[in-house]
Amino acid sequence: MLQEILPVEIFGFLLVLVRIGALFGFAPAFGEQQIPPRIRIAAAVGVAGMVYGLVRADMPQIPSSPILLAALLILEFLIGLMIAMTARLILNALNVAGTIVAFQTSLAASQQFDPTQGQQSAIFASFFSVTGVALLFATDLHLLMLNAMVDSYSLFPVGQMPVLSGFAQAVLDVVADTFLLGVQISAPFIVFGVVFNIGLGLTARLMPQLPVFFVAMPLNIFMGFLILLIAFPAMMMWFLSAFEEQLAVFLT
Repeated sequence: MLQEILPVEIFGFLLVLVRIGALFGFAPAFGEQQIPPRIRIAAAVGVAGMVYGLVRADMPQIPSSPILLAALLILEFLIGLMIAMTARLILNALNVAGTIVAFQTSLAASQQFDPTQGQQSAIFASFFSVTGVALLFATDLHLLMLNAMVDSYSLFPVGQMPVLSGFAQAVLDVVADTFLLGVQISAPFIVFGVVFNIGLGLTARLMPQLPVFFVAMPLNIFMGFLILLIAFPAMMMWFLSAFEEQLAVFLT
């Protein structure tokens, strides 16, 4: 009897682990490169054990061939990857916004390592991204990603192929929304850049003897930090609202 039960339970747990593992491999907050792989694997195994207890009754039969088993595992990984990358792309909107802010404030050349990107980014982009991850934990939105992963078993039952056309369209929509969100978050600085450069051009025409560059650079940086001080809370609130709205499509 034990020999009949164990393969079924191991197979079901493996399917859940593959989908949950994608979350801890690629999602923001959970899948950051600075977290040691052993800790991420241990967390994925623990969460998969809890989720398996909830969806155990929905697990399919063990496939009759290794090819079908591999196809089923790949499908589960892709579903988990879609949810994880949705959250990751939304976080990347902060990197887009930070890069725009850096260009508008003449600080694009100031680079800093961005732990969410794994590479050098503009200092504002790195600051925005790290702050966004911290706010995900502070507002418990990291639990929303876990809830989305659990509810995905209702939206995408194990063993059933999702509609590929809808899958591709969802990916395109998320990518487009990421850039749109980045522009919306940085909108105050875009307006400031347009107004500041127009005023700078008029000043240069009216007063040709004025060293515009030496006057404008410190003023541009000062005004950029002043606007950031005023608008930063609203910018982060806009990001959190968009993050919650995008992941809500995976909730039942």
